[in-house]
Amino acid sequence: MIADLLAPKLLLIYYCIAAALYTHHRGKVRHRPFRQLSDHSTFMAPVNAIMYLFSKIPCTPYINTSHFPELKVLDQHWECIRDEAQQLYRQSHIKAADKLDDIGFNSFFKTGWKRFYLKWYGDELPSAQSLCPKTVELLRNIPGIKAAMFAMLPPGSRLVRHRDPYAGSLRYHLGLITPNTEECFISVDDEVYYWKDGESVMFDETYIHFAENSTDKDRIILFCDVERPMNNPLATAFNHFFSRFVMAASATQNLDGDRVGGLNKAFQYLYQVRLLGKRIKNYNRTLYYTLKWILFLSLLYGIFG
Repeated sequence: MIADLLAPKLLLIYYCIAAALYTHHRGKVRHRPFRQLSDHSTFMAPVNAIMYLFSKIPCTPYINTSHFPELKVLDQHWECIRDEAQQLYRQSHIKAADKLDDIGFNSFFKTGWKRFYLKWYGDELPSAQSLCPKTVELLRNIPGIKAAMFAMLPPGSRLVRHRDPYAGSLRYHLGLITPNTEECFISVDDEVYYWKDGESVMFDETYIHFAENSTDKDRIILFCDVERPMNNPLATAFNHFFSRFVMAASATQNLDGDRVGGLNKAFQYLYQVRLLGKRIKNYNRTLYYTLKWILFLSLLYGIFG
């Protein structure tokens, strides 16, 4: 009996359940239980639990940037970075995706959020090398930065409460063109920070967070994913592997000629399924949730059955 309960397949199930429960109860702010069940953070929990367990730095909502002295060069050159961002803004290059090829941030575009990618879990984008070479060069000299972009939050915009999927990185924001007021802020696990020109902040994006710009001015920041330092070589190698071969698959483009990853190539087809789901939900919410849970439970059975 005990041997059956300790079978490898069951041990994997126990681990996945424990990781999902930890993800849900981590922090002060939580999704409702049914929302959490189908949230991407539940599916990523077994991977992210490794990142939390072997993290070399504190697993807190905000992280002191002193843990990353190599980022000081960005703070020191913020005006140079701002000037290139401002030029992109004037040329309307900081924008929403032209196509359905941005699986990571597609839901943000409907509230006005815009971006221009500089690099994404691999090499810099050719468009970024051409249009903002000074910023790209600064980023190139900091190997720990796995992804970077200019991100704009227009007046009156709000990003809903959410978790980002991957705990192998931490989020760095450097204020470039901001309202410099408490009315333009981010809240991470119910702790509020408001952006200021030339000031940086770092936080763990796998805590529930949201952002809001209640002013009449645009907010533009340098937005970077910085590799989470791990406390042993094996965990570091796993983090490198996952970011290089999974996160890189969500690469997208600013302009034609930039590489699009496999996940984003598939996203345009997956989005049609999402649109079908929305039509079913508008027609009959009971039918929609019944089908959703049948699909969810079938997926679980396919993995663990």
